[in-house]
Amino acid sequence: MFRSQLDTSIKTNLTISSSDSKKVNVTESKKIDVASHFILRAAYCRTEDLRRWFLAQECRLFRHRLESVSNKSHGGNNDALREFLAHNDFDLDRVTRNEKDSLRDKLMSIPGGPNPVEFHTTEYYRVPFIQALELVSRRECYIEGGYAYVPLGRIVSIVAAKFRASLSKSLALAAGVFGQVAHDEQARIGPLLKGMNSQYTGPGAPNAVVGLDGEEVLSAATVDALAEQSMPLCMQQLHTGLKRDHKLKHQGRLQYGLFLKGAGMSLEEHTLFFQREFTRIMTSEQFNKQYAYGIRHTHGKEGKRASYTPYNCMKIILGNPPQSGVEHHGCPYKHYDDANLSALLGKLKIGNVSDRDAIMALKKDGNFQLACAKHFEVTHPAAKSVDGVNLDGVGNHPNAWFSASVSYHNKSGKVASTSNDMAIDVVKSEGVV
Repeated sequence: MFRSQLDTSIKTNLTISSSDSKKVNVTESKKIDVASHFILRAAYCRTEDLRRWFLAQECRLFRHRLESVSNKSHGGNNDALREFLAHNDFDLDRVTRNEKDSLRDKLMSIPGGPNPVEFHTTEYYRVPFIQALELVSRRECYIEGGYAYVPLGRIVSIVAAKFRASLSKSLALAAGVFGQVAHDEQARIGPLLKGMNSQYTGPGAPNAVVGLDGEEVLSAATVDALAEQSMPLCMQQLHTGLKRDHKLKHQGRLQYGLFLKGAGMSLEEHTLFFQREFTRIMTSEQFNKQYAYGIRHTHGKEGKRASYTPYNCMKIILGNPPQSGVEHHGCPYKHYDDANLSALLGKLKIGNVSDRDAIMALKKDGNFQLACAKHFEVTHPAAKSVDGVNLDGVGNHPNAWFSASVSYHNKSGKVASTSNDMAIDVVKSEGVV
């Protein structure tokens, strides 16, 4: 699912068609690709956290493209990968036929390697084992005399590691001159570079989610049901914390409040929902004095009257971590330890054991957004094949996750009710009116 979504995104955003619209304009597509890379490199070199995030995304994209080249049909002999290595001057030490035959039993013992028929035509390369640590950690290569013996099909890991090292060095160098460039270009591109990491213009961010009848879905009456049905784990945890403690700390109020606003909850419904919870432990006067202003400010009705946008996944991941037990903001995949996250996934009955293991494996590898996207995949079976469900922003923005989930359940006829009768009943049952 992830590969197909990434292919679709690349085709949509980084591919320019030729004049007849049937072929790809390779030259123009390369220009867009290169320009976008260096713009993002300039914007994301400023801090260690930004560099780390950008490095992870670019390396993931690079590996995806390299594996796509490697997997293309070229008579099953990896011609495309071999051509890539030659074109980019990768000087790899190819193992001779005699040496390969002498190591046959040892090379054949590596899990997932070529079968006896394929072994005869498989090329092996000898590289210092320090360059193949990923393969060594997975026992996917043979080690002897300080060298790793790697089949051509697994060279992708070696190339990706070199790409990562090179890009990491380039980002560090760029960080050293960013201040001067931003100052010199303050009037032109300075603000763009400084604010790019906090902006999100993809699907789902500031758009209201509507039901089948065209009415906005999210209200004080339906938020509980929608939190369980369609909110990503980060927002579910904020909602659960609010329902349990009847209060959220400042960062939690910002993260959750902007999410609710972006999902279409009106100022009135937002105020009603928070008032309903907060006044379980305080008076209405205290709520109005201490918290109502902040909600109005979030909706652009106070202060600078600015239109604040919901936090995207990167901002949540790179933000201040929550203090255990008292704060509920942040990204569970990033900020929860393995034991707590595993227990939470089990408690919520997210998929089966295999599904939860797959999510945890992504979390442990630092692929927090992919873990979140996998969560969506598990809880929304065959969502890709459902017409009208836009999956582009899933894993990149909580609002896109929510919007896609609501659309998915809309198509299934299971979206939470938004009737006025239900709203009145819920509000009355909570003692608000």
